Amino acid sequence: MFLKTFWYAAAWSNEIEHSLFARTICNEPMILYRTQAGNVVCMEDRCCHRRLPLHMGRLIGDSVQCHYHGLIFEPQGRCVKVPGQELIPPSAQLRTFAAAERHGLVWVFLGPKDIADEAKSPDHHWITDYNWGAKGTHFNVKANYMLIVENLLDLTHLAFVHASTIGNAAVVESAAVQFKRGPDSVDKNITLRNLNIITPESETSSHYFCAQCHDFDVKNQALTDMLFDDVNAAFRQDVDVFEAQQQSIAGRPDAPEVDVHGDIGGLHARRIIRELIERQLAGG
Repeated sequence: MFLKTFWYAAAWSNEIEHSLFARTICNEPMILYRTQAGNVVCMEDRCCHRRLPLHMGRLIGDSVQCHYHGLIFEPQGRCVKVPGQELIPPSAQLRTFAAAERHGLVWVFLGPKDIADEAKSPDHHWITDYNWGAKGTHFNVKANYMLIVENLLDLTHLAFVHASTIGNAAVVESAAVQFKRGPDSVDKNITLRNLNIITPESETSSHYFCAQCHDFDVKNQALTDMLFDDVNAAFRQDVDVFEAQQQSIAGRPDAPEVDVHGDIGGLHARRIIRELIERQLAGG
């Protein structure tokens, strides 16, 4: 089960143009595109007529035309044309999602649009702040999102997974990791300015947005590229681990796990997510 009343990163801003962009978030297939005025539109990627994915269609102005029978839907999701007939069924309506663009990322709210508060979309201002240099990327990871969350809250794997990149054996034995829990988050006291955003795609796949940022020599693109490339190599090593874990879990979902001290951050994160899901189920 996924949390619905939260903002999820859907794409980098430069990925969304005046063309149909398909993405699945929390098992919800959706399309995103920019209107001719530059505003981001997000709606379900499924024609309400015969359920063909709408990303196979095309834009006519700011409206979407289905590739199968040519039905046209305006940005608000309402069907405005059915070729061959004048009467448009009142139920010919697509679900649309609230979308917000902030600091280089496009965010989508999966809950009711009337409770979507753009001010609550996450603030990662250093991505576009002139006082910072930043570069990021996106991975489509074939693994459950919690495997990524737990990895990010675990320093002890650095010496092993990242032995050839950022690993340090001393971390395993001597790192004093502290965690501070906010209302809905776990913060780790480290000095690296990394951006890590995980958006569930399905139960066994995720969108992983990550970036490296620095606040010195910010106009030096060669430096920005170098810092990003170093960390990006480590990100790729992690992705290999996530996907191998997911394959192992799929082979035997009921296999037992043993917890160790280095898992404390991940265990806190599991508890927070579980509490939020229980609250959602209870209607809170």
